Amino acid sequence: MTHKIPESVLVVIHSPDLQILMLERADQPGFWQSVTGSKDTLEEAPADTALRELQEETGVVAIAQPEGSAPHSLFELHNMQHSIEYEIFEHWRWRYAPGVTHNTEHWFSVCISLQTPVRLAPKEHLRYEWMPWQQAAERCFSWSNSDAIKRLVAGF
Repeated sequence: MTHKIPESVLVVIHSPDLQILMLERADQPGFWQSVTGSKDTLEEAPADTALRELQEETGVVAIAQPEGSAPHSLFELHNMQHSIEYEIFEHWRWRYAPGVTHNTEHWFSVCISLQTPVRLAPKEHLRYEWMPWQQAAERCFSWSNSDAIKRLVAGF
C-alpha cells in the first residue's frame, strides 16, 4: 500500500457574490466540505495539487494565478497564502505511514459562475450544493474548512 503524503490542499470554490460550492462526501454521507486532497508526490507543488484536485472532484479546470498579480479571470486559482497544521482524525490515520499524526493543509480559492457545470467524482462525492457563505461555514464538518471560508470572506 502506498501511504498518503501528509500535505494537502483545501480549495474553496465560490461565486462572485460569495455563494460557496459544498460537496457531500461519499464515504461519510452528511459530511460536507470544499475540494480537498493530498499531494500525489513529494515534488508536486501545492498549487498543482489544488488544480488537479479541483478538476478531479468537480470537473472545473482553472489556471494558477501568477504570484503577486491581481485576479482577472473567474477561473484562476488564488493562493490564499495560508497553511495550517492539524491532527489527522484517528479513523483516517491508516492511510498514512505509521506514526504520522499531523497534516499540513494549504488553502486556495477559485471564483466561478453559478452556471458553471460541475461534474462530481462519484467515488468521492454524492452531491453538491451552492449555499451562502455563512451556511457553508456552519455545514462544514472540518473546522479548517470553516475557517478557510471565513478567511476568504474577510479578504473581500
